Amino acid sequence: MNRTIDAVWRIESAKLIAGLARMVRDVGLAEDLAQDALLAALEQWPESGVPDNPGAWLMTAAKRRAIDRIRRDKMLARKHEELGRDLDARHDTTVVDLDEALDDNIGDDLLRLIFTACHPVLSTDARVALTLRLLGGLTTDEIARAFLVPEPTISQRIVRAKRALADAHVPFEVPRATEFTERLSSVLQVIYLVFNEGYAATAGDDWMRPALCDDALRLGRILAELVPGEAEVHGLVALMEIQASRIHARVAPDGEPILLLDQNRARWDHLLIARGLAALARADALGTAPGPYRLQGEIAACHARALDPAATDWHRIADLYAELGRIAPSPIIELNGAVAISMAEGPAAALPLVDALASDPALRDYHLLPAVRGDLLLRLGRDEEGRAEFRRAAGMTRNERERSVLMRRAGA
Repeated sequence: MNRTIDAVWRIESAKLIAGLARMVRDVGLAEDLAQDALLAALEQWPESGVPDNPGAWLMTAAKRRAIDRIRRDKMLARKHEELGRDLDARHDTTVVDLDEALDDNIGDDLLRLIFTACHPVLSTDARVALTLRLLGGLTTDEIARAFLVPEPTISQRIVRAKRALADAHVPFEVPRATEFTERLSSVLQVIYLVFNEGYAATAGDDWMRPALCDDALRLGRILAELVPGEAEVHGLVALMEIQASRIHARVAPDGEPILLLDQNRARWDHLLIARGLAALARADALGTAPGPYRLQGEIAACHARALDPAATDWHRIADLYAELGRIAPSPIIELNGAVAISMAEGPAAALPLVDALASDPALRDYHLLPAVRGDLLLRLGRDEEGRAEFRRAAGMTRNERERSVLMRRAGA
């Protein structure tokens, strides 16, 4: 029964918290009320059975607790009356009516919750943790294990985030037009950070944590339906769908990573590729200039369309990286562009570009810089120099699986 309740919670928690936050105008209080409703379900459902409409049952229980909280604190008398009217004289029809009321507002409520959890007043780490907690339905223990962080650290991070939102009097609303683009960028950053940590874990014994990719994809798909006129949202969804299509081909049976050019493309998930290409088409149809996520989605699509590595349009990928570097300058983008140039024009054309990045302080601890340089040197026949670069890269990464790959390259 607990597994069933857990599954219901994963499905319903974001809608529940979003609806409650609209009513009480406090994300922290909304989550507390939702958790109270979950405890009530854990106590009652094993005996009574799971109700036909579990989401509405949870909302009813949470609303009753909201009324109790308001009475106890002697505040928000008007809100008390509004919540009380929802429950008065309804009896057997309460669940149905509450469910309809929740569904009427659920899209707006979820969008408000997404923008609140990703508010720039919070640190990036706090935004990620709060988003996974409120919108992903993850426990603090699950978030901690996903990011290899002690559970008390995540717990404190979430508590401080909710307090910061309350102290800053952050309104539970979709930002105005003047703020919308900047705030949407923060939301997209959080979703992609979650996805990337699942796709290429920064530390630990596993190269990937697919559950995080699934959480990010779900959030991205929800956001795309809530703001269908935003091309960058569709671009991010396209990027994640296509990258996620490779997950089963990226790891050998023994857990060792398999790099892109060595993957069995028959194991790529072609349904996810089709969904990604469809998301790109939705972005293109909006007729706006491509942004960073849309360009990265186009790069991923170039790989997805190639039946084998030799068929990859590396010139097109190099051009896309150049355009990406113009609108979102970054040494990592320059490094990726150099890799594309090495594939399109040969390693000799790319090595000076990579060497020029060696002094960039942003890449001082970035293990893929020596890894790329080592690959170019090996392809140029400068074996000892190449092996030394791979050993240096292996010493910089915190992921054990990636370290073994780099050491294998050094000894090849």
